[in-house]
Amino acid sequence: METIPSFTVDHLKLKSGLFVARKDRIGDAVVTTFDLRLKRPYHDPVMDTGSVHALEHICATYLRNDPLWGERVIYFGPMGCRTGFYLIMAGDLTSEDVLPLVERTFDFASDFEGEIPGATPKECGFCVDMDLELAKADAAMYYNILISPKKENLHYPVKKPRKPKLSKEEQNKGGEDD
Repeated sequence: METIPSFTVDHLKLKSGLFVARKDRIGDAVVTTFDLRLKRPYHDPVMDTGSVHALEHICATYLRNDPLWGERVIYFGPMGCRTGFYLIMAGDLTSEDVLPLVERTFDFASDFEGEIPGATPKECGFCVDMDLELAKADAAMYYNILISPKKENLHYPVKKPRKPKLSKEEQNKGGEDD
């Protein structure tokens, strides 16, 4: 099987941030998948499932109701590794394009009070696994990264190309012409 693009990112060098994970074409349309990386892999503890679940409900509801971007939101959901979320949006977009939206979303989540949207047994498959206080803390931590991001928080780490190793014969040849 071919390795999928998200597995080619060096997660040992990845910082928390907002990244373009991939762009796909569907007919004439472009769909952009964003990696909202709240936790730095292998450096920060992963999010608790209660936090992930609460943030999924709060952020998905907020994003879909955003007056500027709501109609372009296709999906918001957690990564299995519990270090972040994926946001899929209609359009050929950059991290910088959606940064204000994601910033507003996590600012909202960090101060959220009241009933978590869709958190009843009738509306959710397992609503008892939500922790609003942990969710607010995770949202606040991520918001603080988003309000003053560096390049490393908006673009995946680039793998530097390696110089090809020369054989001894090629090394000894030096700059001689054939």
